[in-house]
Amino acid sequence: MRMILITGATSGVGRAAALQLGEQGHHLVLVGRSPDRLATTAAAVRAAGAGAVDALECDMGSLDQVRQLAKTVQANYSRIDVLANNAGGFHMTRTETEDGIEATFAVNHLGGFLLTELLLDLLLHSSPARILFTSSVMHFGAHLDFDDLSLRRGYSPQRAYSASKLANILYVRDLGRRLEGTGVTANAFHPGAVATNIWDSAPWLVRPALSLVKRVFMISPEEGGRRLTFLATDPEVGAVSGGYFQRDRVKTPGRAARDDAAARRLRRACEELTGLAE
Repeated sequence: MRMILITGATSGVGRAAALQLGEQGHHLVLVGRSPDRLATTAAAVRAAGAGAVDALECDMGSLDQVRQLAKTVQANYSRIDVLANNAGGFHMTRTETEDGIEATFAVNHLGGFLLTELLLDLLLHSSPARILFTSSVMHFGAHLDFDDLSLRRGYSPQRAYSASKLANILYVRDLGRRLEGTGVTANAFHPGAVATNIWDSAPWLVRPALSLVKRVFMISPEEGGRRLTFLATDPEVGAVSGGYFQRDRVKTPGRAARDDAAARRLRRACEELTGLAE
């Protein structure tokens, strides 16, 4: 029985994966923003057959809440076998968090970065262990403006989302190098074009068309969840690290995602933004 922590666990890919992993009898720690949705999801995962289920409330866009989450995990668990950074968001208009950080980058990348860094010692103690980030094919063609990571200039929802997913892949590439030989691996994956409520913030004018696209062209959350479940448990990928997966196979990511200098620069920038540099 693995101890698996999943952020963004109350809907979409995260919820589907939690149910699948529950069916396998694992110990699930579910992280989400809504107490009601956490309780409902936890009950469903218990009913699926999970060995144990815990629910922890956290807004991954709040650095203070992520720090508190890490403290709670450190105080209550002796190991983490899998840390799945799955929480995500998509904002049609530029929004800042309480920390003054663009919300898409904060939720999709920076919160997971901070949680991972704060839990690294526990993950190393738990070796072998796995770190996962839910990324996207939308990273292809994306770029990071290190002088304006919060996109105060030229914001678009697609640009913000794509950049955050590029950041995921650069970070696991850097982690793979840093953690080499420790038994702790780090990988990012594209779950597929999943019909989840992440797209519900789209303007009302395009929602009918988007609803049709979701029904006809997108896959179900259950299918997307299986990508996370595979990487969390399959023995064949236990030694793979620093990689990007599509359809359960390692795939070469976009050129910008293979830039080691950019990966190191991103880590330093994220350390500054989260206060870890101090």
